[in-house]
Amino acid sequence: MDRNDDIDGPDGQPVDPASPDRSSVPSAAQSLGATPGRREARRYWDCAADEAARIGIIFNPKSHGNRKRSHETALAHADRDNIALVSPVDRDDIRQVLREFAEQGIDYLIVDGGDGTVRDVLTAGMPVFEERWPALAVLPRGKTNALTDDLGIPEDWTVADAVSALENGFEAERRPLIIARRDGMRSPVAGFIMGAGSFTTGVRVAQDAHRLGAFGGLAVALTAVWGALQTIFGTNRNDWRRGVAIDIRLQPGDLPLVHSGQGEHSRRSIMLASTLWSMPLGLAVFGKRRPGLKLAVIDRPRRLIWAIMPALLRGWEPGWLGSWGYHRVDSEGFDIALDDEFILDGEIFPAGSYRVEQGPPLRFQTPAP
Repeated sequence: MDRNDDIDGPDGQPVDPASPDRSSVPSAAQSLGATPGRREARRYWDCAADEAARIGIIFNPKSHGNRKRSHETALAHADRDNIALVSPVDRDDIRQVLREFAEQGIDYLIVDGGDGTVRDVLTAGMPVFEERWPALAVLPRGKTNALTDDLGIPEDWTVADAVSALENGFEAERRPLIIARRDGMRSPVAGFIMGAGSFTTGVRVAQDAHRLGAFGGLAVALTAVWGALQTIFGTNRNDWRRGVAIDIRLQPGDLPLVHSGQGEHSRRSIMLASTLWSMPLGLAVFGKRRPGLKLAVIDRPRRLIWAIMPALLRGWEPGWLGSWGYHRVDSEGFDIALDDEFILDGEIFPAGSYRVEQGPPLRFQTPAP
C-alpha cells in the first residue's frame, strides 16, 4: 500500500480525510451543495446514444502503474462518445466529479488507480451515491492492489477490458468498511483493509520495501517476515511485540473482545479488519475465505505461535488459538478506541474512538474466465 497513490489535497499535498486540521476540505454535507470557488460543472456524454451505458473513468496519474501512462494513453483504450475520462486534481475535485457523474446519469464507474485511489473515490462517493452506486470496476495500478487481487483482476487489465466486462464479464459484490469518528466531528472514510498496532509499523516498513523496488506481494512478504522476526526475537519493550492500547467492542451488544491474558490486558500487538474475501498472497489472516466484516486480533503472542504461523496463514483454525492470543472474529461492526494511529488502505489516520461498519453492497465487474 502506498501513500503516493492518494489524490492530493487542494494545496497539492496528500491530506488525511479524518485529521483534525483538515479545515480546508468541506464536509460530506457541504460537498453536495454549492461551495465557494466551485468551478463550473462539466458536461459528459452529450453525444452518446440514448441506449449506450454512461461510463465514467477516474484516472490517477500518480498511481504506481500509471506514472508512465498519460491521460491520452488511457483514453485511447476506449475512446467513445459514452465514455468520460477525468483526472481529478484533488479530493475536492473527486467529490465534484462524482456529483456531476451522478447528476448526468452514470451507469458504470471505472477507477484507474490503486487501493488509495479506490479509498478516496469511495469516501467521496458515499454521500453522493449512498445506497445507489453504479456498477464499478478497478484497474490494478497501485503497488499492492489488494482489492483487485481479491476480485481476480489480472495485472494487465486495461480500460478497454473493463468496458467490455460490463457486457461480457461477471459481477462480484463487496461491501467496504465505513469508519466514522464517534464524536461525529469528521466525515466517515471508506476502504477495505484497516490495521493498527504492528500493522501501522509494518506499512512503514512496506514503504521502505517499495523504495528498494519491492512491490505487490513481495513487499507484503518482506513486511511479514520483518514483523515476525521483531515479534519473535524482540524484548517485551519492543514496539512490535508490546503493541498499543486498543479497546474493541463488538456490535451489536457492545461486547468487549476477549483478551487471552498474554501481555498487558489493555494492549494488542496487532489488529486487522477487512471485508475482502481474501488477502494478498492468499494469506488466510482471517481463516477461510468468506464474505463479511472480519477481525484478526493478536494480543502479545506466545513465541511458539510463530512455529505454527505458516499453517495458520493457510487457514488452520485450532480450537485453542484464542487462548494463545490470536483471535479471529466475524462481526456486523465494532467500536474501537486507539491510542495510536491506524491505517486504512495505505494511509495513516489519527488515534481516537471510531465506529467501524459495513457499507452498502457494491457491484464490481470482473473478467469472464
